[in-house]
Amino acid sequence: MPAVTPREAPISIRPLRRSELPADTVALARFLIGKIVVRELPGLRLSGRIVETEAYPRRDPAAHHFRGPTPRNRSMFLRRGHAYVYFSYGNHFMLNVSAEIAGIGGGVLIRALEPLEGITQMEQHRKTTRLLDLARGPGRLASALRIDRSLDGADLCAPGPLWLGAITPSHPAPGERRALTLGKSPRIGISRAAHRLLRFYERSSPFVSGPPSLRS
Repeated sequence: MPAVTPREAPISIRPLRRSELPADTVALARFLIGKIVVRELPGLRLSGRIVETEAYPRRDPAAHHFRGPTPRNRSMFLRRGHAYVYFSYGNHFMLNVSAEIAGIGGGVLIRALEPLEGITQMEQHRKTTRLLDLARGPGRLASALRIDRSLDGADLCAPGPLWLGAITPSHPAPGERRALTLGKSPRIGISRAAHRLLRFYERSSPFVSGPPSLRS
């Protein structure tokens, strides 16, 4: 199991270009493991390394986009690289990334992050000092990064309050030098198409959510 090493010093993160994102939901879910979610707040930057995703591809009966676009889910039909943020179970927000070409529904749920920058602020947002619990799970990470519906539709490949990035080679983050080994499993908390292996995660990362049987 990799060491749990918080890092408060600023790190060098370059924005991801849309051309780098695979135009396929499942491929994008795999690609995003190891990439960075960056949240810009006034005078402060929060960031975390993606360690767990779930794919909700076209024609997926478990996806919000299955029955077509609505005012609530229209961000899932934007071209790949936009935020789809929704309120789940009446108590927390969840961050997704649109994953197909414009007009085609597809999304990648960001399920867990390894905190990198702004950890003290994340602790205040989450009201806990337990590093492993700051962003382990989609509701927790949205709370830690102050992600809500105001960010729905945000272009994650453009400057703004929320964007996707990658660590520059000369400034590796914790875990950036270790070999990245992906695991896959059924998605968590769904009833339709529950057998499909569309959840991807970094094997042995202590920041991955779910039961131990789905984190090995």
